[in-house]
Parts: sequence; C-alpha cells; structure tokens
Amino acid sequence: MKITLGLGCDRNTPISTLRAAITAALGVSRQRMSDVVGVGSIDLKADEPALLQLVAEENWPIRFYPAAELAAVDVPHPSETVRKYTGTPSVSEAAALLTACPDNPDASLLIIEKLCHRGQDGRNATVSIARIPE
Repeated sequence: MKITLGLGCDRNTPISTLRAAITAALGVSRQRMSDVVGVGSIDLKADEPALLQLVAEENWPIRFYPAAELAAVDVPHPSETVRKYTGTPSVSEAAALLTACPDNPDASLLIIEKLCHRGQDGRNATVSIARIPE
C-alpha cells in the first residue's frame, strides 16, 4: 500500500524526534518507510531544518500547504491549540489527506489519525498517515 505522511512539529525539533514519531506511527499501522510516497506539512514549516533534512535523506517529495487550505479539510481531531499557533485546526491529518488525495481529502483515507510523540529533547512531533486510494 502506498501512503503519505502528514507531519507537524515544534520549532527546531531534532531529526531524531521526527524519526522516532514516524517509526512509531509506521509500527502501529504496520507500514514501512518504503511505503511512503509523499509528505505534507504546513507552509510555516518550509524552513524547518530537521524536516527538510529528513525528506532529503529519505528522498521523499514534500508539499507545504497554507493554513487556509489545511483548514478546509474535514478531520477527525481538530485542535484549537493548533489553530491558535498556525491558523488551522489541523496540520498532520489535513496534510496527510491533501497529499494522498488532493481532489478529495476524505478522512476515511487516514490509517493513523494523529500520533503525538514527545522526544527526549522535550520537543513534540505529530504524524498522521493516509493511504493513497487505488
């Protein structure tokens, strides 16, 4: 199965925390790194060093979405805290869905809705996984 990741994280989150979050989400969903065909996040993260390093190392294409585009996606777990800081109630879920199916980002495509991980460094990363419809 081909999948996409939606990623959100605190500013200056280390790559080790991002990797740990992704590994946990893939483990729960029984997917592999090789199943990932794309990554999405919010445009506020377009300069996030660890995120850019991660996608470069994995050779994953990444798409950064404006808050308004993410906010238009119906997601199972909207967050007022996320909205306060980003302008959208969802980053990871909405980005995973838009990356998997830009024309119809249906929440039924989510296989991991929202896995939150706090690294040893105290930084947070959130991963959502969506399947690409066949």
